[in-house]
Amino acid sequence: MPNKSKEKFKTMHNVFDEFTNRTLFKLISEGYFEGLESPISIGKEANIFSAKTKDKSRVMVKIYRLESCDFNKMYDYIKEDPRYADIKGKKRKIIFFWVQREYRNLIKAREAEVNVPTPITFKNNILVLEFIGSKDLIAHRLAVDKPKDPKQFFNKIINNIKRLYKAGLVHADLSPFNILNSSQQPVFIDFSQATPIKTSRSLEYLKRDIKNISTFFKKTGMKPDETKVLKKIQES
Repeated sequence: MPNKSKEKFKTMHNVFDEFTNRTLFKLISEGYFEGLESPISIGKEANIFSAKTKDKSRVMVKIYRLESCDFNKMYDYIKEDPRYADIKGKKRKIIFFWVQREYRNLIKAREAEVNVPTPITFKNNILVLEFIGSKDLIAHRLAVDKPKDPKQFFNKIINNIKRLYKAGLVHADLSPFNILNSSQQPVFIDFSQATPIKTSRSLEYLKRDIKNISTFFKKTGMKPDETKVLKKIQES
């Protein structure tokens, strides 16, 4: 990387801890993007930025904060996942597995034809994802960009939940804040907490997802029956 680019990197990334900066620099060096642009979302545990690539397209870069993640919550979701055993107490390792888990869950969702951002790569506490939106404008969350046809949009959401369920996963944190409205198509995001349906609390999480979505669409005048929605998702 030329000296000028290194100086720009230092300026753009001085808000991160040293470990995160090293990870970002490694991803830049490997050619996944040229540098962060502007924040898309600032959360309690993770920040999402847009980043330009060499071909002038964009990706989304999700950075988990090493100092403020809720390790107990993460462990509560991950402890029954057979892919991640014996990690209790290892806080940094929990975050790294959390990021890897989101990447793997997104791949599984994509294979099941669920509308999600394509996962590109991950390293340590950072996940790189497909940019959802137009060339310059990120798609807004459903909570902000309400659908033109609520009934049609609701049915698309339920169909995506069903595809995910058939693939053996429950999103477990689905809400209008974790669904993007991309040209009137729902795109599910935030998959680190997605849970295998074979785990003990998967049905509880599925019912909660349905309730969250139904509550939102009731405000549009719809009257979704949560029991019927659950049956539709679970039917073969």
